[in-house]
Order: sequence, then structure tokens, then C-alpha cells
Amino acid sequence: MKIEIYIPEKLSDITLEQYQKFSKLNTEDNQNSSFLLHKMVEIFCRLDLKDIARIKYQYVNSIVSDLNNMFNTKAKLIPTFTLKGVEYGFIPKLDDITLGEYIDLDNNLSDWETMHKAMAVLYRPVTLKKGDRYQIEEYTAKEDTNTFKDMPLDVVMGCLVFFWSLNNELLQITLKYLAKEMGENLTTQQRQALEESGVGINQSMAWLKEMLPNSTTLLN
Repeated sequence: MKIEIYIPEKLSDITLEQYQKFSKLNTEDNQNSSFLLHKMVEIFCRLDLKDIARIKYQYVNSIVSDLNNMFNTKAKLIPTFTLKGVEYGFIPKLDDITLGEYIDLDNNLSDWETMHKAMAVLYRPVTLKKGDRYQIEEYTAKEDTNTFKDMPLDVVMGCLVFFWSLNNELLQITLKYLAKEMGENLTTQQRQALEESGVGINQSMAWLKEMLPNSTTLLN
């Protein structure tokens, strides 16, 4: 009996919910285990676990290798995307973010289990669009966040890379400013202390430093 195997070719072929399921299993205890290998193929290739045991081991290794190569692709911020017939747009101006948006984003962005709630803050239905410019609906905190579990993973990863890059830029600017104010270069100890404390920058962003590399290499 032949088994048809669907192998995603790009991050947009994977949903956020699929990655959330895998992230629960991708722990230190499960690393390099046959269980994780089976679950990886089961989740991302949409197979029944019982069917995976019938696939040749070399083919499973090849699939895992292809998936890892795909996850190693550099993600970029995607301003708009369409999901279930609705076009969603990233917050056009982060400087205008409201307190409610900030709190909900800060509470949910640092955990894969609540990532769909964070995405519901960052992306909202487009109400007006002209060329590359657009407007989105106001945030009400009553959005159907479960809808975002079906969003493509490349949009999610693009967001996380964007915020991690933004955090790095803010940190470097702050370090240069403090060095100038002190009239001398910061010592290694001072620089390290500032980086660890975050210098007042959103603490949840530090989580991205660990999350991004760990998420892009699923299984060695």
C-alpha cells in the first residue's frame, strides 16, 4: 500500500498551529530522539503516526533534512497577508501603539502557546489600502484570536525576526548614547550589564534571542 506524503516546501506551507504543536514536544529531553523525529514528520507532513513507521528510514531522514533547510531560511517582515478571504495588515506605525495593545503583546509574544494572541494584536483587517499604504481596524481586545492559528508561519517568523532586529538596534543606539554621555567608552563589564538588563527595553524581546535559533533548527 502506497503512502502519499505531503512535504512543505516553504514556511508559508506550515501553519502557526502546526508549529505550536511541535514546539511543545521540541524540548531538551526529546532532542535527537526517534519520538521527536516521528512527531516532526507527523505534524508537518500531515501523516498518521502509524503510517510513518512504514516509511523507509532514509526517506524520513531526507524529509527531516528538507524541513530543517526550510526552517533555516531567513524570514522577513510581511506587511500584509490574506487568511480565509480577509486581508490583514501589520500595525502601520508602532509608535502609535496603545497601552492595551502593548500589554497584550508583551504578555503573549514570548510564548509559542499564546503566539496566535500576539499575532491578533500585530495584524488586523485592512480597512483602506492605496499602493503600499494601508489602514487597519482599531484594536478591541475582542478579536477572534483562534483564527490566527491558521496563519502561515513565514508571517509569524518574519514578525519575530523584525522585533529581534529592532531590539538589537535600540540596544546599540542606547550603548552609544551612554558611552557619549560618560565621555568614555563603556567597559566590557558595563556593556555586559546593560545587555543583560535590557536597558529598559521590553524584556520579552530577550526571549527572542533564544527562541529564534532554537526554532529554526528543529532536529539534528
